[in-house]
Amino acid sequence: MKNIYKLILIVLFFSNSLFSQEVDNYDKNQEPRTILFIGNSYLYYGDSLHNHFKRMVEEHLEDYDGAASVKSATIGGARLKHHDVERLIMPKAISSIKKFDLVILQGGSSEPLTQENRKEFSYYATKHIESIKANNSKAALYMTHAYVKPHKDFEENQIRVIEEIYTKVGKENNVIVIPVGLAFDIAYQEFPDIKLHQDDGTHPNLKGTYLAACTVFASIYGISPIGLKYNYYGAIDEEDKILLQEIADKATSMYLKKNYLPIQ
Repeated sequence: MKNIYKLILIVLFFSNSLFSQEVDNYDKNQEPRTILFIGNSYLYYGDSLHNHFKRMVEEHLEDYDGAASVKSATIGGARLKHHDVERLIMPKAISSIKKFDLVILQGGSSEPLTQENRKEFSYYATKHIESIKANNSKAALYMTHAYVKPHKDFEENQIRVIEEIYTKVGKENNVIVIPVGLAFDIAYQEFPDIKLHQDDGTHPNLKGTYLAACTVFASIYGISPIGLKYNYYGAIDEEDKILLQEIADKATSMYLKKNYLPIQ
């Protein structure tokens, strides 16, 4: 009976009308090279997501210097309203980078969870995206993962609420949404014993951060992460590496619908 119930949940999950996104008039060959992550400790845990991501990009792009090209601006516990995006994207505000090709915005974990918070999230996401586009840069939204037990705000199917607001705001602003939260959800549905969170039920552990980096990589560059050699210098074993890459591949291909819709 449990298996039948699990199968029903999986079918409903993949048939959910929100589980897809379309952005019009994209360039298949577009590959951002200077990238800025803006968010909070979700990006910082596990030796910082941007560090794993840049090493994956170095493997993908020839003669790519990830250390000089991929940056991260994080504030613990921050929501979108706490970031001075206009200042962060100014020429040489961060390192020697004159302009970021792509800016990825990660909202606070609680921003999707109440009507008031969703309204605030939508307002500041739109405000920041407009600033980024005015700078002739591209923008993307990083869909956060849901809480798990024992976090006090854990709720069943919480990812559906998160998915809904990120998808809505992404469509309204015609920017791609990177489905990290859905990758976590797929992992937990298909592999109930997997652990992607710290014991606090909110922050990602190393495997969670690696999964998130694979999902960002696949979403941005429009290719599957399956086959990437990078494993954090052996810290992610081969079996886990392959599994996490496969989950990221499934999340991005399902959510972005057109098999890796590149950045608009």
